[in-house]
Amino acid sequence: MTDQTEARAGNPLNSRDIPRVSIGLPVYNGEPYLRQSIDSILAQTFRDFELVICDNASTDATGRICEEYAARDGRVRYFRNARNIGGINNANLTFERARGELFRWAAHDDICAPTLLERCVSRLDERPDAVGVYPGTINIDENGIETGARYGKEGTAPSPRARFRELSYRFHPCEPIYGVVRSGILRKTRLQQNYTGSDRALLCELALHGPFVQIPEPLFYKRYHRGNQYKDWRGRMAWFLPDLQKSGKPTFPNWLQLFDYLETVRRVPLSFAERQLCRVWISRWALQQSKGLAWDLLSAGRMLLHSREWRTRLYRDTGRWQ
Repeated sequence: MTDQTEARAGNPLNSRDIPRVSIGLPVYNGEPYLRQSIDSILAQTFRDFELVICDNASTDATGRICEEYAARDGRVRYFRNARNIGGINNANLTFERARGELFRWAAHDDICAPTLLERCVSRLDERPDAVGVYPGTINIDENGIETGARYGKEGTAPSPRARFRELSYRFHPCEPIYGVVRSGILRKTRLQQNYTGSDRALLCELALHGPFVQIPEPLFYKRYHRGNQYKDWRGRMAWFLPDLQKSGKPTFPNWLQLFDYLETVRRVPLSFAERQLCRVWISRWALQQSKGLAWDLLSAGRMLLHSREWRTRLYRDTGRWQ
C-alpha cells in the first residue's frame, strides 16, 4: 500500500480466483450518478469480472455508497485515497490494481447496457490481432434522456500509421477509452499522462500495437452534464494536477500532447517506414495545431506577468471536474 492510498475493500476476491475482466472505476464526489453506474456494471450478463473502485478522497456520500456495494458483492474491490492525487493518477491507479486479462475503464456517471461486456469479450476472442474493442455510444443528458448516437471507426484502420492518424484527430470523443482492451498491451504503455488530451495519446499508443474493433451496437451510454464539462484546456489541467490551484504554474497542454506523440512513436516497436510515416503525420498535426501551441506560450507569458494569487484563480473553478 502506498502512502497515497489506504485500502477499504469489502469481500475481496480470492487471490486464486483471477477474473477474466477488470473494470476500473475512478471517482471523486460521484454521489448523484454513482449508483446507476455501478448497478449497470453489476447487471452485466458476462459475470467473470471484478470492479476496482478508486475513490479520490471524496467529500460526499461516495465512500458510503462504495462500501455498501463492496460489502454485498465480492466482485467489488474498493480503495480510498488518503488525498486527492489528481484525476488521471486515480484512473491509472484502478488499472494498477486490476488483475484481469482484459480491462475496461468506467466512469461514475455513465451507464452500460447489460450485454456490453459479453459482446466485447466475445469480439476480442474472435479477433486475436485486436488490442481492444468498443461499442456504439448513446449520448444522454443529466436526466438520462438520449440526445444522440455515434458509431465511430477511429483506430480500426489496417495500418498503424492510419490508426495513429485517426485517433490523434481532435474531432472524435475518444470512445475507445471506454472499450475493453487487453491488459498485457495496456501495461506496455505509459498509461495516461497528466495533461488535457492525454487519452488520445494513450489510444494512439495502443493502436500502434494493433487495431481496435468497433461493435455497431448501442451498448454504452455516455452522460454529458454540467459536472463533466470544462471551459478550456488550461483550466482543466487542475483536474490532473490539483497542486496547480496553489502554485499557479503555467501549463502547456498542447506541447505536452505533441511531445507525448513523439515519445509514443519512438518507443513502440514499428517498422522503419511506419515510424517515419507517423512522424510525418505528427509534423502535419503540429501545423494544424499551431494556434494552440502558440497560445500555450502566449498564455504562459501572460500568466507570469501576474501574481501567483491571480494565477491560482484560473485553476480554481475545477471542483466539478475532480
